[in-house]
Amino acid sequence: MKRIIFLTLLVFAGFSLSAQFTKEDYQRADSILEFRNLVLHDVLELNWIDTTNVFWYKTRISVDTTKFFIVDANKQEKRIAFDQDRLAKAIQENLKVVAKANQLSLPDLEFSDDTKTFTFERKDTIWKCYLEEDYRLESLSAKEKEQETPHWGESGDELANDPVVSPDGSMEAFIRDYNVYVKTLDTDEVIQLSFDGSAGDLYSSYISWSPDSRYLTTNKVRLHEKRYMQFVESSPEDQLLPELHKIEYLRPGDALPIHRPALFDVKEKQQIDINTRPFENQYSISNVKWEPSGKAFTFEFNQRGHQRYQVVRVDAQTGKTKIIIDEQSDTFIDYSGKRYRYDVEETDEIIWASERDGWNHLYLVDGKTGEIKNQITQGEWVVRGVEHVDEENRTILFRGSGRNKNEDPYFEHYYRVGFDGKNLKELTPEKMQHNARFSNNHEYFVDTYSTPDTPPVTILRRTSDGHKLMTLEEADISKLKDKDWIAPEPFVAKGRDGETDIWGNIYRPTNFDPEKSYPVIEYIYAGPQSSFVQKSFTPYMSSFSSLAELGFIIVQIDGMGTSNRSKAFHDVCYKNLKDAGFPDRIRWIKAAAEKYPCMDTTRVGIFGGSAGGQNAMAGVLFHPEFYDAAVASCGCHDNRMDKMWWNEQWMGYPVGPHYAESSNVENAHRLKGHLMLIVGEMDDNVDPASTMQVADALIKAGKEFELVVLPGVKHTLGGEFGERKRRDFFIRKLLNQETPQWNE
Repeated sequence: MKRIIFLTLLVFAGFSLSAQFTKEDYQRADSILEFRNLVLHDVLELNWIDTTNVFWYKTRISVDTTKFFIVDANKQEKRIAFDQDRLAKAIQENLKVVAKANQLSLPDLEFSDDTKTFTFERKDTIWKCYLEEDYRLESLSAKEKEQETPHWGESGDELANDPVVSPDGSMEAFIRDYNVYVKTLDTDEVIQLSFDGSAGDLYSSYISWSPDSRYLTTNKVRLHEKRYMQFVESSPEDQLLPELHKIEYLRPGDALPIHRPALFDVKEKQQIDINTRPFENQYSISNVKWEPSGKAFTFEFNQRGHQRYQVVRVDAQTGKTKIIIDEQSDTFIDYSGKRYRYDVEETDEIIWASERDGWNHLYLVDGKTGEIKNQITQGEWVVRGVEHVDEENRTILFRGSGRNKNEDPYFEHYYRVGFDGKNLKELTPEKMQHNARFSNNHEYFVDTYSTPDTPPVTILRRTSDGHKLMTLEEADISKLKDKDWIAPEPFVAKGRDGETDIWGNIYRPTNFDPEKSYPVIEYIYAGPQSSFVQKSFTPYMSSFSSLAELGFIIVQIDGMGTSNRSKAFHDVCYKNLKDAGFPDRIRWIKAAAEKYPCMDTTRVGIFGGSAGGQNAMAGVLFHPEFYDAAVASCGCHDNRMDKMWWNEQWMGYPVGPHYAESSNVENAHRLKGHLMLIVGEMDDNVDPASTMQVADALIKAGKEFELVVLPGVKHTLGGEFGERKRRDFFIRKLLNQETPQWNE
């Protein structure tokens, strides 16, 4: 009798009657990766050609063939860029590599202005092709090896900069024995300008001259104690023994260097005092800019805790400071995501982005007095980014979202507006997500628009009025449909307040049957720095699509606490990252299940990486009545352990009890559901110890969980092996089925 019931449940759930999943089931799930090649006439690559109104683009014209085209925007003419058969033959003969004419790969492709030649990179070499010389290829140079980028946590060496030559070329400034010196180049006379520098309190070698070469400014820097993250590489390729790695890494609450602006009158050979005390409780002082007249400079002050951000003007003759712009917030100022400043030098004006009215908008500010001359954009919508400022015509090109009613408030549109806030013109009226690529002179732009369930259209528009000049490509998804592909479904439901719309997507397997029942798995990333739900068309969503193929419905949601809506919507995250929008997410999933009974809310999983790893585990800690199983990859499980810049932005400073309240380590004893932890032992983004500490807390609390450590792997959602373990986990916990015998 029990076996009959079990088999009935399997049939009802829509899965095979086999006792376990097979490797072939997983291979079938992975096979939908081919969907990426089944969208025809989508623009795959596009670049404008230097100073001309000409661009090239690449598109797929059949499943196994891509083509390159040249478009002249002035003439609105399109032609084939080159003979791909001849080019492939030339590549094979000269480079001795296989080159398929129908699938040419030309990394770093750049055309000359006349489009008669172009360069590309192959075999670590830059090659030039002469189209009018029978496709002759010339080897120009070895591709420059990219210099190893310092780890983002590494603090700069304040004494590492070279001497800085004055604008008139007569002098150079430098640091000697921690003090500022100036040398006259034609006489070699050296003058000492400062005398109080020392090893721990030194003048920085990053010096800025006034345009008239009379003054210079730098920072006097009180150094801090450096802090480090250490981790062990268990299985290095070049030696038998493990290797210890150490990188500079500041965590919330750690001491920071203190930068104090210093000003010198080179002509009078003296230092001019600046009262820096109001700016010493700092996260940073940055962006020193001299006025063209040389009479003053400005710097930006980001107060520790990110509740105050100022633009400060310093008079070069007196050293007196004046606060030009003063942003203040009871929660946080999103300096890392929304800060925008443009100095209109001829008129001493600043274009500035601010959320002071509750929405991210642009303001025109008097650069000398700080008076707001006018608000440039306004309303219950947000400016997402500025594309171009035309000083001559006093207009701004920008991206915005949420302005149009009756559409997804995250859809980005492009606009033009005057400095005075008048003549706002929408350039992209279609109710879809837009991606614009402007010509170098901003006369034209190529606009690709789509939604998750509407294939892309790419057109050429005129920037002055958005007028459509020509259609370049209209995507064809007929071959996708032949494979039973199902588009993601955008879905909207009310959030925790019963009023605010919460947006997300639903992803279904290709063999979806609405009469069957499916467990729901949420992919979560609730990082407050942005919003994350897919808005444009793509036929394959990484681990979403393949996981869905195994018999799940996948959802992704932007709950409160994420960005790109109102300030109030964003502020929900403040000092409370454990919230992660869960009250909105749970209501959203329940609303979707009410509309679609095939979504089984008695079997709900959740997974994510990094901040999403913290969120995923938080789901089963703080909401175990709803989430049954979680896979947390490389999670920053305790915000006190993670990087300073990200965590202090949202959790504030100083580090108080609220950090512990959001900690998965401190709350590990709450675990009631199923949990898998995945971590790369070489993670240099989130300390691997964060995962190990939460594992330690779980063990001490007597909790059952699974731990997957990936040797030699950095910050990751899991990679190939981790993906397999995640699938196995959800199949066992949510489908109650066995997984493949991988060792057979």
